[in-house]
Amino acid sequence: MSDIRVLVVDDDFMVARIHAGYVARMPGFEVVATAHNGADAITAVAGSRPDLVLLDIYLPDMSGLEVLKAISGVDVLVISAARDVPTVREAMRGGAVNYLIKPFAAAALTERLQQYAHTRRQLSAIGPEAGQDDVDRLFGVTGTPPALPKGLSQATCALVATVLREAGRDLSAVETASLTGLSRVSARRYLEYLCGARRAELRPRYGTAGRPEHRYRWIG
Repeated sequence: MSDIRVLVVDDDFMVARIHAGYVARMPGFEVVATAHNGADAITAVAGSRPDLVLLDIYLPDMSGLEVLKAISGVDVLVISAARDVPTVREAMRGGAVNYLIKPFAAAALTERLQQYAHTRRQLSAIGPEAGQDDVDRLFGVTGTPPALPKGLSQATCALVATVLREAGRDLSAVETASLTGLSRVSARRYLEYLCGARRAELRPRYGTAGRPEHRYRWIG
C-alpha cells in the first residue's frame, strides 16, 4: 500500500511546520502540502490530491468548517483549539474522521494517525463488498467476544491484554512472554485470541530474508 498523502492546514506557520514534522516521522505517511488559509487549503486539495487533511478551524479568511463543506473525496482530521460543542457537532456532521483539541501531546496525534491507517487497511482487506461484521469493526461497534479456547484463563488473558495495551507499540510473542512470565507458546495463544476478539491486530514485520516476524498491537 502506498504512503498516505497528507495536507496540513493551520494559520500559524510554525504550528503547521510542527504538525507536518509529526506526520513526516510516521511510517507510511507523506506530507504533500501545507496551507495557511481556507482558500489555499481548498486549492491544495484539488492540486495535491491528499488522502487526509489535518484541518484547523480558526483560519484567517473562513472557518475550517466552511473548508470541510467545500472539499470532497478526502478524509479530514480536525486539529483545533475550538472545543465548543456546536463546532464539534458541525465537524462530525461534515464528515470529519476525528477531532483533536489543541494543545495536545505528539502521542495523541500519532495515535489518531495510526487509527486512521488501521481503518484504511481494514477497508482494503474487506474486498468489493462488506458484511455487517466488517462494518461493525470499521465503526467501532463491538459484539460479544468469542469464548476463550480450552486451556486459557480470563485472568491471564487480562494480563496479556494489559501488557499489550500499555506497551504503546507492537510486541512479539517472545517479548510478551518475557513481560508476563508466560511461555512463548502460551503468550502466542493469548495474542491470537485477542486478534480473533478484535482487540489486537497482527502486524507481520518483514526482514531481509526468511519468514516475517509476527508482531501484535493493541487496538482496543
